[in-house]
Amino acid sequence: MINMSVNITTTNGRKNIQSFDFYCILFFVLAFFGWVWEVLLYLITQHAFINRGVYKGPYLPIYGVGGMLLYIFLHRLKKKPLLVFFSSFVVCSLLEYFTSWFLEMRWGIRWWDYSDHFMNIGGRICLLGAVCFGIGGTILVCLFMPLYEKIFEMIPAKMRMILSVLLILLFVADAAYAGIRPNTGFGITVKPEGS
Repeated sequence: MINMSVNITTTNGRKNIQSFDFYCILFFVLAFFGWVWEVLLYLITQHAFINRGVYKGPYLPIYGVGGMLLYIFLHRLKKKPLLVFFSSFVVCSLLEYFTSWFLEMRWGIRWWDYSDHFMNIGGRICLLGAVCFGIGGTILVCLFMPLYEKIFEMIPAKMRMILSVLLILLFVADAAYAGIRPNTGFGITVKPEGS
């Protein structure tokens, strides 16, 4: 079986090698948690169940990508939560800004707009969102990842690889469909300025 791995250097200089399935499952876990977070926000604020995001499935890839970036670049700082907070604040804000820009350029639609929020930049990011990402990133790096690593090791390697392949196949099918017919509508998308 193919074992693709990524090297991560730990604080003591040793290499910590994580396998492909480690990151694959992590991506989907974080993307699912992001989806749950946004669905709950809309359930509380709009009193409606809204499947947020471009895809039909219960995941928001921006959370998966953002979480993986934070883990890869900040795992060595898990004993420095304040530094993790500010780094997460910046990294996630940049990711959110450029993802918003890309989605709007690709489909001419915005999936979020913070124009009415305090200290926003073009409606793509805002101070409140950045603070939430800072808190979320700190929880992820300092609390969640040590737990995830332990649980991951408890799952048999063959089962992890099968799960990874199945998740990727479902995601690719959903991405192909979303490329033609992205998830849009009330509570999901907003019209860009000037439309």
